[in-house]
Amino acid sequence: MASGNGVETHTVHGTVRGRTEEQLAVFRGIPYARPPVGGLRFAAPQPPPAWDGVREAVEFGPPPPQSGPFRAPGDIPGTDWLTLNVWTPDPGGSGLPVLVWIPGGGYVSGATNDPLYDAAHIARHGLVVVTVNYRVGAEGLAQLADAPANRALLDQIAALEWVRQNIARFGGNPDRVTLCGQSAGAGSIATLLAAPRAAGLFRRAITQSVPGLYVTPALARDVAQTLAARLGAAPTAASLATISPQRLADEVDVLMAGLPAQVDRWGRLARSGVPFCPVVDGDLVPDVPWRTLRDGRASEVGLLTGHTRDEFRPFLVLSGGLEKITEEDATTALRTFAPAPDGERAYRAAHPGASAAALFDLVHADALFRVPSLHLADAHSAGGGTAHLYELCWPAPALGGALGAAHGLDAQLLFGNYSAPAARLLFGEDPPPAEALALAEDIRRSWASFAAHGDPGWPAYRVTDGRLTRLLDAEVSTAPYPHDASRRIWEGHGVEPFDLP
Repeated sequence: MASGNGVETHTVHGTVRGRTEEQLAVFRGIPYARPPVGGLRFAAPQPPPAWDGVREAVEFGPPPPQSGPFRAPGDIPGTDWLTLNVWTPDPGGSGLPVLVWIPGGGYVSGATNDPLYDAAHIARHGLVVVTVNYRVGAEGLAQLADAPANRALLDQIAALEWVRQNIARFGGNPDRVTLCGQSAGAGSIATLLAAPRAAGLFRRAITQSVPGLYVTPALARDVAQTLAARLGAAPTAASLATISPQRLADEVDVLMAGLPAQVDRWGRLARSGVPFCPVVDGDLVPDVPWRTLRDGRASEVGLLTGHTRDEFRPFLVLSGGLEKITEEDATTALRTFAPAPDGERAYRAAHPGASAAALFDLVHADALFRVPSLHLADAHSAGGGTAHLYELCWPAPALGGALGAAHGLDAQLLFGNYSAPAARLLFGEDPPPAEALALAEDIRRSWASFAAHGDPGWPAYRVTDGRLTRLLDAEVSTAPYPHDASRRIWEGHGVEPFDLP
């Protein structure tokens, strides 16, 4: 129901009033769960209370406590972290496909108030778009003795349950839901594909740059114990609840800065740069998805997955580390991340004459993003599902192209909000070139077609016909998977959860 610039709709918890923005109805800050504070701190998400009257839904909800260098911008007061936002081209209609966006941020940051995630450009392709806040860092993923594991994923499931209950009231079809996310968002979705508790809540999945980041319960407990000890607390929900959420998030920053000193204790996790990620707890997360999907448990879900060509390059360049990589650094990286027992030799043999920096960049890109994305397509196909694979090849224009086809660039093209601070890191201050705008429209059309029909516009991924891959560049094409040398090195080697050495 529209009134002036406002538009109202009813949810199962009460009426919300959004507003019309350039022919889209936009609702912001709708709670899908109670604020996870006080007695609900570190608990599984609980349904929000119903309200009387009309709730204004024109401002974003506060982001969950953030850590790391890419935390959500702005300062929105409050503890109502578990909210979502809806963009719809036809709030009074029915049957539109739905795209639910899960933000990334290394599992320690990310929130929907980031200007990058304004979903208007996507919604104009005939989709109802939902963007979701969820707990990150220690609030969402610290392994505590008296709290459920993987609370970040439980939040996402609660948001999907809200979508199933309510999205028809915004013009969407609850049986045509596509999950979409990048980096940690993509890793979350890959995990939910194999999570029994998420079965039936979405029909399709788009995973952009799936990270190979999972931990065993033993390692997760040790990280939580270390964090709690720094704060003079025990690794329990009861004890950490005495620490303010922001102080806890700030201490995660200190923990991250000290990761290199923890290599002997935490092994590969210490070299990954992140202290928290999904825990393979045998319950919500039965195993890494590269194994679990092979049994066909998600074969009815369509999958679109892929990565950028130069996944790790921006982390090296923006940190000033590209010129500092030594031969010793490259050897350490190869021995840490390349598959045992002869991964180092295989990489050097496949890339004779490669510099230390090139090998360092390559093995990080493969182990952390490219191989997990490829193996996800392999596992889903092996389990009888339909997968489509892509690689973004077009280089980011900032710094004269030194960042390459950078991690996160595909998300920025998808949303098309080039003035957002995160986008300026890769696009610079100049307006995006015409070829970027054309490529962005092609990506949005493909993603929208996949969400609507399960077909992004290129053939499905199959091992038997060269693993056809959509190459997203100034001139879009389809070809066999372009990194066959890396694929062969990793063939027969899984992406395993990090564990205590």
